[in-house]
Amino acid sequence: MLHLVDASSPKDRFVTVFGRKPVLEALVDRSLRVDKVILADNARGTPVRDILDAASARSVRVERASAHRVKVLAGNGKQDQGVLADVVAPRMRRLSDALASGTLSTVLLLDGITTPANVGMILRTATAAGIDGIVVPRRGVASLDPLVVKASAGVAFHAPVLRCYTAGEAASALRAAGFPLLALEGSARTSLFSVDLPRRAAYVLGGETGGVGDEVRASVTGSLSIPMSGGVESLNVASAAAVLCFEIARHR
Repeated sequence: MLHLVDASSPKDRFVTVFGRKPVLEALVDRSLRVDKVILADNARGTPVRDILDAASARSVRVERASAHRVKVLAGNGKQDQGVLADVVAPRMRRLSDALASGTLSTVLLLDGITTPANVGMILRTATAAGIDGIVVPRRGVASLDPLVVKASAGVAFHAPVLRCYTAGEAASALRAAGFPLLALEGSARTSLFSVDLPRRAAYVLGGETGGVGDEVRASVTGSLSIPMSGGVESLNVASAAAVLCFEIARHR
C-alpha cells in the first residue's frame, strides 16, 4: 500500500484556489507565484477581464477549458465561478520525500478532519509554532481550497504541508521511519502536560466526529489528553491543535 504514499500528484505542489475574487487576489499578491490560471470557455464579464489583465501583467499562463472541466479540477461545483488558479506552495512536498530527507522532527498527522476552517486554523497554528511538517492527506481531509486558505489567513500557501494519499498510509510510513505516533484524544489517561515529549514524534489529530480512524490507530503507539475543567468535555480540534503545538514548542 505504500506505493500510494509515493504516488505523485499535482496537488503535491500547488494550492488550487477557485472563484473570481480568490483568483484575482492571488494574482495581485506579489508574494505568491501563480503557476497557471484555467478559465471556463463561457466565463465572461468585467471580473474575468480583470483576471486576464492581472495574469498578463505577471506573465501567468491562462488556459481555457470547458465549464465542466473547471468544476472537476476545482473539486467544487458550486463556487468555482468558472475559474481556478494553481498557486505554488514553496514548502509543500510529498511525505515520502520529506522522510527521505531526514529533516523532520515534529510532525502533525491530520486524520479525517473535514471542516475547512479547522484545517486552515491548524495550518496557521502549526506553522507559527515551528512544527516541521503537517501531513494533509489528499483523501479523507478537507481539500486545500479557498476556505482553508481564508481560515489560515493566507498561511496555507506557505505552511510546511506534507502530502500523501491517506492518513493510514502516512501513519505506516511514519512508523517505518522510526517515528512514534502519539494521538491526541480526550479519553487518554496520560496528560499532555505530564510527560517529556520526544524531540522526534508524529502527533495524530483525529476527525471532528469520528476521532482517530482504525487505519491510523493500528500504528498509534500512545495517546495524550488535554486536562479539562469546568465541566468542559473537550476542545474543538483546531483549539486542541493550538495547545499541542505550543506545548511542543515549549519543550524545545
